[in-house]
Amino acid sequence: MNNTSAISYLPDQFQQAVLLGRVWRAGKINGPCVVVVRQGQVFDITAQVQTVTDLLEKENPLAFALNAGGESLGDVQALIEHSLNRNADSEAPYLLAPCDLQAIKACGVTFAVSLLERVIEEQAGGDASAADSLRAAMQASIGSDLSRIRPGSDTAEKLKQDLISRGAWSQYMEVGIGPDAEVFTKSQAMSAVGFGADVGIHPDSSWNNPEPEIVLAVNSRAQIVGATLGNDVNLRDIEGRSALLLGKAKDNNGSCAIGPFIRLFDDTFTLDTIRQAEVRLLIEGLDDDFRLDGISMMREISRDPLDLVNQVCGNTHQYPDGFMLFLGTMFSPIKDRDAAGSGFTHHIGDRVTIGCPALGALVNHVKYSNAIARWDFGVSALYRNLAARGLAYGMSEQPASGAAQV
Repeated sequence: MNNTSAISYLPDQFQQAVLLGRVWRAGKINGPCVVVVRQGQVFDITAQVQTVTDLLEKENPLAFALNAGGESLGDVQALIEHSLNRNADSEAPYLLAPCDLQAIKACGVTFAVSLLERVIEEQAGGDASAADSLRAAMQASIGSDLSRIRPGSDTAEKLKQDLISRGAWSQYMEVGIGPDAEVFTKSQAMSAVGFGADVGIHPDSSWNNPEPEIVLAVNSRAQIVGATLGNDVNLRDIEGRSALLLGKAKDNNGSCAIGPFIRLFDDTFTLDTIRQAEVRLLIEGLDDDFRLDGISMMREISRDPLDLVNQVCGNTHQYPDGFMLFLGTMFSPIKDRDAAGSGFTHHIGDRVTIGCPALGALVNHVKYSNAIARWDFGVSALYRNLAARGLAYGMSEQPASGAAQV
């Protein structure tokens, strides 16, 4: 993907897709703008709707995006090129994460392979050198194909009791095959970086990896209205020391990337498309010519996306600004990189490409979290920026009271 044209980063048949995003416009605007891509052309519709959250709260987001008037920003392929090759002296717009006020939530261990890797991290206590032997022992101990076990079923409960009797039960197994999914806050609203930006790993980490995932766009009524791609940058050593370090392991500067666009659901792109999707991960090393290429197949997910959304939002917990939901991944890279048995970890400068034919591709480069651009544009900065531009923030349509089940 490294030397291909901008069209390679867009969804297949993007001319027919309706894509929703955000860009930073420099110069006179000097702020974030809501854009929609229709028939391959980019339109700034911020004068009609000030945030992506507002648009997704509309009664019919697709119809609004199709018909909203706006200022033409040209061809989407040019926007992709500008976002990949940012020039500080240029006023050309570049892509931001396509969400704004939404909470950024994530589901963990939703695939059998990733479940085993979380258990290995826990038992290794963050020591990457112990992973290989623990992996073999775990596979021998469990002796079951976890992908065939429906979470919360009688079969899952029977396996749980068996593993408890053998001293092999784990808190990760509980959320992997138990009735309740793992849901955590990945990042804060407005903190995610977008296509072409640097992602960050904590400088204390020496065992880490990207997590390529599909991310659902869900409004306050728990309606799934679209999807995009995400990179949940993961620190295996820090989380492996203790699950209570999840915040330090998951929520750092640049640790969450989302993009390039939210593709809105329509007659040709639906939740069933997501259920059958394949997500590709490509890692290309800058300093060692390392290359890792893998696939995460959504049909292997242990919990249906609708079930996950209903576990996140319902009568007991609401999100008035909606939320973005990472669905998890089956891809936990274990290919040795620096030494035999050491497994995979990032090097500074790695190029990470997460792709899916229906959603395009998300590209980022890896640096330390304290060496990339600081996050200093939050919700209050957005309000001030909109006011300075004469755009009074306010929703033209109020959402229905309460969060309905999907």
